[in-house]
Amino acid sequence: MTAGEDTAYGPGEEDPYALALRPGREPVYLRLADGRRIRMPVHRWFAPPTVADRTVLEWCVGPVLDVGCGPGRLCRELLSRGVFALGVDIAPRAVALTTALGGLALCRSVFDRLPAESVWQTVLLIDGNIGIGGDPRGLLHRCAGLVSPTGRLVVEVDHEDVEELCTARIEDTHGNSGPPFPWARLGRRALLRVAEDLALGVIEQWTSGRRCFAALGTAGPPPADRPARVSAG
Repeated sequence: MTAGEDTAYGPGEEDPYALALRPGREPVYLRLADGRRIRMPVHRWFAPPTVADRTVLEWCVGPVLDVGCGPGRLCRELLSRGVFALGVDIAPRAVALTTALGGLALCRSVFDRLPAESVWQTVLLIDGNIGIGGDPRGLLHRCAGLVSPTGRLVVEVDHEDVEELCTARIEDTHGNSGPPFPWARLGRRALLRVAEDLALGVIEQWTSGRRCFAALGTAGPPPADRPARVSAG
């Protein structure tokens, strides 16, 4: 997870996102401008891949770019399977954790110049990272430019039917919060509308528990290495 490319936190130890990346971490939340609070899945960032995560991993053809990788559970798992994967995150602590745990990551925004542009076979936007920058259309356009003509974007969307551009802060259980940043929440129908506008074809859609995903590619026939069936356990 990453909070958006323009976020500039204060001293790292007081940043709720950085604190969430420490051992013994407490829950952290997205506090929206209207007062709503959404719990962030910090427990998942540090755990082995879940059943839902494994359905994502089935779609990953290397090389893989994991955008907003956090501590890097997905790119580390892919590397352990012999699939080259690189994470990018704007948080230095997230990148340091990823590399310390055996992954590969860059401290960089997805909107910065990245290695191997137009060569990646899979770009991941998981754990709500479709919200990065508060502009899903711009983010998907950027990510579509990162994949090869035969590549795919694998995107996690909100389980609710929502299309919301908002301002948020990261907040801990004590009410400490970072600065505001633009964010977005998209459900499946909203994602598909944006994808159609960008001429991205829908290769597959699936759910696993309460988590919802879609694989997108350039308009045309699905790739030959498309999984025959994706688990929805």
